[in-house]
Amino acid sequence: MFLRRLSLLLVPTCAAWLGCGEAAPPYEEVNPPEFTRDPREGAADISNEEMLPGCGEADAGTGPVDAGTSVLVTADTRFHSSAGVTVVPQNMAGRDVEILIPNGVDFDRRTGTPVAGGLRFDNVPDGEYFLRSNRFFYLTRERRFDLGVNRIGRPDAVYVPMTETPALAALYNLAPWQYYTSTSQQGTALQLISADVDLYSTLSYSMEPGEGDTSYVDPGAYAFISTGYGAPVLDASKNDRVYVNQLNSVVAGTLPSGGTLAYQTLLRSARLPSFSFTPDGTTAMPLAATLSPVTQTPFSLEWRLNEFTRWLPDSNPTGTLSSSTLSLVPAPFGYQSGWVGYQGELFNLWLPRGENGVIASRLAYGNPYPSNWGVVGAVTYSFRSAAPVFMGSRVHYPSGNIFITDRLDHLVASPIQPPVSPPRELRIDGVDAYVSRVVGSNQPVISWRPPVLGTPRHYTVSVLQLISTYAATPTLRFYLPGDRTQVRLPPNLLQPGSTYYVRVAADTSPYYEPSRAPYVTAELLPAFSADTFSAVFTTP
Repeated sequence: MFLRRLSLLLVPTCAAWLGCGEAAPPYEEVNPPEFTRDPREGAADISNEEMLPGCGEADAGTGPVDAGTSVLVTADTRFHSSAGVTVVPQNMAGRDVEILIPNGVDFDRRTGTPVAGGLRFDNVPDGEYFLRSNRFFYLTRERRFDLGVNRIGRPDAVYVPMTETPALAALYNLAPWQYYTSTSQQGTALQLISADVDLYSTLSYSMEPGEGDTSYVDPGAYAFISTGYGAPVLDASKNDRVYVNQLNSVVAGTLPSGGTLAYQTLLRSARLPSFSFTPDGTTAMPLAATLSPVTQTPFSLEWRLNEFTRWLPDSNPTGTLSSSTLSLVPAPFGYQSGWVGYQGELFNLWLPRGENGVIASRLAYGNPYPSNWGVVGAVTYSFRSAAPVFMGSRVHYPSGNIFITDRLDHLVASPIQPPVSPPRELRIDGVDAYVSRVVGSNQPVISWRPPVLGTPRHYTVSVLQLISTYAATPTLRFYLPGDRTQVRLPPNLLQPGSTYYVRVAADTSPYYEPSRAPYVTAELLPAFSADTFSAVFTTP
């Protein structure tokens, strides 16, 4: 689907709240959502609350949808498993969703009525509006909008609201245990993975094995559940099975800076027989296995770090180079829906902060999964502010990233370098946003210039509040077509006397459609984006 430019008749009305810019007409777009260690968001510190809505029964109620004046918002969960894809409607009643219709510098608001299949919004005139879902705002003119999500696992799985469970670990035939020595050489990691249910977990120990040990027996281990949905109930009658994977560090040469080039790869694995287990916070999950070596698959890459670092002045002219990573992750059940779910890593390459130059190397990764699973490569180069921002005891570094995500075979088929650069000349109310200041109002206009490299198909404007607690960073996001270069924030969103910074991402991904189906299309491959980010600002 193509997004449409504003009609010339609408420009005088909308100019005060949403500016038009220099970019070509936008097409489909992508900007994958984040995860705990998911390289789809790199080092960004943002909230993922909207990415994981709950599931329920189909909405009750009836009522026609008038194609001219009504908007229907639906939300299905698409469960991906070895049996295929099962679609389950979500209950939209009570969802924090509304429509904001531009009216000068303000908005007229519409609330939805639960109907069969979703929420119906009436009296929505033809033209563009923001659909707000929680703290995310999608600019669209669609009469049908899909807030559905993809998930891994069988649709009848049960999840309990906890993020950790005790585990009884008895693991043998490990590769020799390694201690952490540096960011690049992180040593041994143990992960629990399943696609029968939605499970990604890291295994933590009460007693760390000794350097070189090849077994790990620990009655006090803990499994930390990191999918965001809670801990799954395992059911032997459903043939629920769990992989136990071991990752170790491997030295592979020398970095352009002269340091050690090292990566972490999946070396050994065991798939446990099916068993039943209900997490209750007390009962230990039984994890007894003899791991087997995993075949290492070689691949070659030419990673042109200098083609990322040259865009630092556009990302932030007073910023500094930060971390860069390459992760290889499984794509359960293939690429048909892109990169769905999160089943841990096959390979991690973490470079020292500020690494530059070119890495041309032959590396390898282990993959214990079925042949119909794919392998996805995710590359991130991060920039951050040169000085920290202190909020109480919490330290913040405003940051931006350049992301590339694609099938591994596509990613390494040519030199790895960004196809899009950051937007430029970020401003708040027309004033340089790279300099800290107190803004004049709580409804500022954020503007920018298009990137030098690439033609954005959409922009994502994130407004991040810096807080003193260690809760997730409160984040507002606005998804705009690629022909816009400014947005005025709706009233009553920013808190008085509070500290924020702004990040604007230019996105050239070919299949993302945030104006129609932001979540399920977000996971389609490839994905490309680049950020510019402001200094902090304070509201009056």
